[in-house]
Amino acid sequence: MAQTSVSSSLPKTCKAGVVINEGPDFKLAVEDVPVPEPGPNDVLIKLNTTGICYSDIHYMLCDLPIPPMSSFGVRSPGHEGAGIVVALGSNVTNWKIGDRAGIKPAYDACFDCELCWAGKETYCDQSPQIGLQFPGSYQQYVLSPARYTQRIPEGVDDFIAGPIMCSGSTIYCSIKESGLRPGDWAVLPGAGGGVGHMGVQLARAMGMRVVGVDGGEEKRELCMRLGCEAFVDFTEVEDVAGEVVGICDGKGAHGVFVTAMSKEAYASAPLMCRVGGKVMCIGLPPTGTAFAGADPLLFVGKNLTVMGTKVGSLLDTTKALEFAARGHMKPIYEVFPLTKMPDAVEKLRSGKVAGRLVIDFNA
Repeated sequence: MAQTSVSSSLPKTCKAGVVINEGPDFKLAVEDVPVPEPGPNDVLIKLNTTGICYSDIHYMLCDLPIPPMSSFGVRSPGHEGAGIVVALGSNVTNWKIGDRAGIKPAYDACFDCELCWAGKETYCDQSPQIGLQFPGSYQQYVLSPARYTQRIPEGVDDFIAGPIMCSGSTIYCSIKESGLRPGDWAVLPGAGGGVGHMGVQLARAMGMRVVGVDGGEEKRELCMRLGCEAFVDFTEVEDVAGEVVGICDGKGAHGVFVTAMSKEAYASAPLMCRVGGKVMCIGLPPTGTAFAGADPLLFVGKNLTVMGTKVGSLLDTTKALEFAARGHMKPIYEVFPLTKMPDAVEKLRSGKVAGRLVIDFNA
């Protein structure tokens, strides 16, 4: 019988960020946890980095209409890690020790339904979430099904690859699904955030005219540096939607990509659109705090579309990584050592982040 293949001596335990007292008063602590052993069809990945995503905060706050992490026996969130394969299950033949590999939000899929066959496997009923139903990338050694582990190309380091596993893949998928074309106006509420700032770069690389919407001078500077043609500061402008429409030829945006989570961002998005415009729902507000829509007369009169998109597929993530390898997308990030992971989580929770926060497991 084939045996599990393991790189030179693996430790019995590893460091992990674990949630304590999940819910509104949660805390994150760094503790030792057992290093898992791969099953026959798994790879074991030693992560060098993980991004910190607001979805992790949602999971720890328990403010989404899904079962809590604890119901699955999971303590470590996280879903955008990058590292190397250090052990192989007995049936794994498509990976080898030392290969670079990434962890993304979807853990696996059935690959035996029309959604999987159509490249929409993240919507598959049998597509569980890592960092929710399985221990996530806040843990340095994590398991991943070999058939659904993401390969990382040369020219993309782990600090760039980690955030692309979720943020970059998510916004790539949304831009693709929107059908916007070169020369179209793309507006991004939340443009200075983890998903938004990568959307600015991707939309620009695809030939779109980009308008960022966010608050504060730090985010204005970031957005303009990354390729926004204009920036609207919601802390200074009273009629944000009107300002956006004026910038976009006085007609409005072809697509509004709502990466922000606020009630105001979702309420104003349809008002920013031109006839035939699309509102793309990406940011996840806490349950019951926001509504994606407007008076039906507006939708009828302007032929508007509202569409939601999740994180991208394996192919979407590969394409996003290719943009990064060609130099068209680079996450702007602040690095924290593993010991400061609780500080990074608190900083993101407080909304004080321009770009992305990334944990260096080796610092």
